[in-house]
Amino acid sequence: MIHALVLGAAAGGGFPQWNSNAEACNRARAGDPAALPRHQASLAVSADGERWFIINAAPDLRQQIAENRALQPRHGLRSTPIAGVLLTGGEVDGIAGLLTLRERQPLRLMATPEVLGLLDANPIFEVLNRAIVPREAVPLEQWFPLRDAEGAESGLRALLFPVPGKVPLFMEAAADGTLALDGEEGGTVGVAIGDGERVLFYIPGCAAMTPALAARLRGAELVLFDGTLWRDDEMITAGLGPKTGQRMGHISATGPAGALRAFEGLGVARKIFVHINNSNPVLLADSPERAVAAAAGWEVARDGMEILLA
Repeated sequence: MIHALVLGAAAGGGFPQWNSNAEACNRARAGDPAALPRHQASLAVSADGERWFIINAAPDLRQQIAENRALQPRHGLRSTPIAGVLLTGGEVDGIAGLLTLRERQPLRLMATPEVLGLLDANPIFEVLNRAIVPREAVPLEQWFPLRDAEGAESGLRALLFPVPGKVPLFMEAAADGTLALDGEEGGTVGVAIGDGERVLFYIPGCAAMTPALAARLRGAELVLFDGTLWRDDEMITAGLGPKTGQRMGHISATGPAGALRAFEGLGVARKIFVHINNSNPVLLADSPERAVAAAAGWEVARDGMEILLA
């Protein structure tokens, strides 16, 4: 069994974003049921409902724990059902929440050597005492068990695979102009979670659908996929910034190379958009864009959404 819990469905900044005066964000602040607020993207998975592994530690992690009973203490004066954290990249939106977990609580931190290298280079992450929070470098393209700090297996296993992406924003100045990742370096990865029978895919950041990625996802039972922008030029046309989705390392939902078209013919049973930017109108349940996505067989993730593969 794979029990998945969406802790956050929004992109960086969340929804509503703290400094956004856009209509959609104001609708969310006002409690409009068609504009549900969302934390920054993160997923929790479990095989038994007792031990949970968080995929990406969002800046909102403390609040995500407060809003999900499954992740709250159950035994003694201090405890947690969170057994580990698995990172899919080094962007601040996926690692800042690690600092929330600094109260000497045993858990396992897993990521590629490249991502762990980013953490190693920043001494602030040493607040996670390595004697209590072991760091496990995991290779690409190899299944490995999700284990707690003591090494006990959970019944779930994971596989990290490279996807096209971009170096983290805070690393761009040192990237010598080479920002894009072609899907081989391991800086941006997707993850498959399996229990020996069923598999879900979680890919919150992806710049393009490649033939290799399409082949991997073909016939999948469940894919939670990058839904950052509806249009590649969305940020520009809205006057929110100078970058396209491609420049930010994210595929758009629409367009000739967008996710809607890219998934056509792949036979994926259930497709769910995650990591959705506050500018994306698909967040609004009453928008024409939501209707288009639904007609194409896509769901839009919401915080607290539970998925059971059994």
